[in-house]
Amino acid sequence: MASNISFTNSPGEFSPAQKQVALAGNYIDFNSVSGGQWAQQYMPDLYEAEVERYGNRSISSFLRMVGAESPMSADQVIWSEQGRLHLHYVGAVVSAAGNTITIDNSSTENGSQAGHSIRVGQTVVLKAAGGEVIKAYVSAVAADSNTGINSGQITLLPYVADNLGAAGLSDLEAVNLFVFGSEFKKGQLGMQGAVEPKVQTFTNNPIILKDKYEVSGSDVSQIGWIEITGEGGQTGYLWYLKALGDTRVRFEDYLEMTMMEAEKATGSAIADAGLKGTEGYFAAVTARGHVAENVFDSATDLIAEFDVLLQELDKQGAIQENMLFLNRAANLTFDDALASVSLGSQGGTAYGVFNNSEDMALNLGFSGFRRGSYDFYKTDWKYLNDFATRGQIGDIKGTLVPAGTSTVYDQILGKNIKRPFLHVRYRASQADNRKMKSWTTGSVGAATSDLDAMEVHFLSERCLVVQGANNFVTFK
Repeated sequence: MASNISFTNSPGEFSPAQKQVALAGNYIDFNSVSGGQWAQQYMPDLYEAEVERYGNRSISSFLRMVGAESPMSADQVIWSEQGRLHLHYVGAVVSAAGNTITIDNSSTENGSQAGHSIRVGQTVVLKAAGGEVIKAYVSAVAADSNTGINSGQITLLPYVADNLGAAGLSDLEAVNLFVFGSEFKKGQLGMQGAVEPKVQTFTNNPIILKDKYEVSGSDVSQIGWIEITGEGGQTGYLWYLKALGDTRVRFEDYLEMTMMEAEKATGSAIADAGLKGTEGYFAAVTARGHVAENVFDSATDLIAEFDVLLQELDKQGAIQENMLFLNRAANLTFDDALASVSLGSQGGTAYGVFNNSEDMALNLGFSGFRRGSYDFYKTDWKYLNDFATRGQIGDIKGTLVPAGTSTVYDQILGKNIKRPFLHVRYRASQADNRKMKSWTTGSVGAATSDLDAMEVHFLSERCLVVQGANNFVTFK
């Protein structure tokens, strides 16, 4: 039978206690929207602990594992990377009968550097698209009459044929060539000209990131308790600080995500808005590193595909130890491929980057294997799996990062420095450190303004430096 009992006092009028204790005046009707009536006959069974349905929601970990952070005081970071030691070019045969080849500077590592560095008296190896390999002597190099810069056309004398045509080349055929030495006759003058080392200079600029948490002064004074678990593993009873903690963790994730995803501003509209952007990890690897597509599609083909990758690494820095950060599907495909060739998950790897401690590697979530002369340590990358981040996009399967450090010339410091291939530079000076700033304004606590609220501000100014990007790979 329905009850006619009514309450003269709304439960919402009771004052909350300042401690988490049961008192006569601090019961709250969780189901009353208006009028102060219970929505059902009995008191609801309230779960006071927050349900962690997504587990640890933070995705930051990548840069902590493979990078470092260091301060900077300028608006721009500039570094130089050495070019290759040996001279190699691509070109096209102008006249096979006349032994003339034109060097295409734009398609080599020469970049914007004018001309080429091949000189009379040097010996070269040529390989044509058709597969012919020819050894030849450089008998003449055309130079611009005004600047003296080698203009791109060279004359070659094959060692085992009368001319390039007889050696197997045809007019307009594309060739690759590199210098392997020189030859001079008795009494002949020495080498004319010299090779200047080619240095490539790269730049990046920091950007300012901001976020804010706000709670009104009235809400701060009305405490509602709930047991929470923070992303760092801490537990306890918090009130409005739960949202503040989430805001801080989210901002820390943004710091890493920005270093991954950012692009330099080249569009006219965003440039007109006064924004300049910064070069993030994926942009740097796409521009200066390697992008491998259709890898990890099949466990059957993966070992053969990986061997092609090893050949590409041989052409670059040949760094022995590398780390693979993969999404779940790619990691499982890798496990299946390794198991199919009876390598096992460990594969006899040296674990050098982990002080030769397999336990240390496993504790950090890495398992290792060796292929050829390379050691690889692979792990899941939560950023690629989380549906709220790259897991929703699904276009990137993983990335390869070289372990160790590189030596580069820092234009600001004016000296050679050793840094991890991947590191973050943040703005800092003796007066202010903008690595990760937070401050509170408003009327709560020590009042700083007439705003009846507590505002917690977060700020950072940073950029990512990807050195030796030719050793990095993004898998799509």
